[in-house]
Amino acid sequence: MISELLQLTPLQIVLSIIIIFIAYVVKGLSGFGSGLVAIPFLALLFPLKFIVPVFALLSYSGTVMQSLQLRKQVVWGDLLPLIPFTLAGISVAVWLLVNVEAHLLVLALGIFVLAYSVYSLFSFHSTPGSRGWAVLAGSCGGLVGALFGTGGPFYVAYLKMRRLDKGAFRATIAMVFLIDGGTRMLAYASTGLFNTKVLTLVAIMFPVLLLGMYVGHHLHIKIEPHRFNQMISIMLLVSGIMLIYKAMSFD
Repeated sequence: MISELLQLTPLQIVLSIIIIFIAYVVKGLSGFGSGLVAIPFLALLFPLKFIVPVFALLSYSGTVMQSLQLRKQVVWGDLLPLIPFTLAGISVAVWLLVNVEAHLLVLALGIFVLAYSVYSLFSFHSTPGSRGWAVLAGSCGGLVGALFGTGGPFYVAYLKMRRLDKGAFRATIAMVFLIDGGTRMLAYASTGLFNTKVLTLVAIMFPVLLLGMYVGHHLHIKIEPHRFNQMISIMLLVSGIMLIYKAMSFD
């Protein structure tokens, strides 16, 4: 039985399939947000030390394909300043993931998701900024990405400040995720976070990812993009509150 192999209940497996499917339908519709949708809800079911490596492996295959396809449009001058600070953030995050108590990590994730959902419910227009912002964006993106699988908003905010055109932005953010994700894979592997249980769940969930992406790409919904983003933000708001409650009620 799969449930016995994974040491999970059938309900946990079914809920995981539903969450991953919805997360990648959202990504198929909007082009982003799979981690922000999946990780908070999966964290209600599993320890972060388990789900973050699972989701990292699931997401990375798509990142590799996209970044290689778009590599000629990458703006290296804006990407390279991010790298050393991203690597530093990842190093700190992996240490925290391995050594910090589980309920503190869940509390931190809940606060982050809650703050991000409130931020995204309001319209903030980015202003032009220098490459000096790469220090903050790289450090926070690497830290939050490796710890919670959701570091993308920091990289997006930085590249928006750099005023890249649509093609250059898409290619550069894909390459950021390629480098960030590859480093995370190595870090997770070196600390023993990729175990048989993780790899088995990834293999089971990968077809769910593909189906979700397919449905998202072909799903036409009569809703404004702004309204759609508001719905996602409200969903994140609820999940953030639930995570904080879970962490605070931890025995």
